[in-house]
Amino acid sequence: MITTTTPHIEGKTVQEYLGVISAQNIIGSNFFKDIVGTLTDIFGGRSGTYEKVLDEAKATAMSELVEKAQLLGANAIVGIDLDFETVGSNGSMLMVIASGTAVKVG
Repeated sequence: MITTTTPHIEGKTVQEYLGVISAQNIIGSNFFKDIVGTLTDIFGGRSGTYEKVLDEAKATAMSELVEKAQLLGANAIVGIDLDFETVGSNGSMLMVIASGTAVKVG
């Protein structure tokens, strides 16, 4: 499965547009991650704990997007957009939304 943020794939021709698809993943942060994140805010530096959570959420959303495209008979997804939002009380959860257009390319 070819996945790209661009509307076209170099060297390939879109033969059929199968539709816009999307997948979302919501991950709640826990107490330990909040403590580590707070310490990082105080002392500076990158929060590896939160970066790992972001990577996991993105990977899960992308995996689900590919599954939906395959169910439509697609062999590629073009125009992928990833959105990251905090949701829940006090922004306690992270939502990742992946969307794109399922296509058949040749």
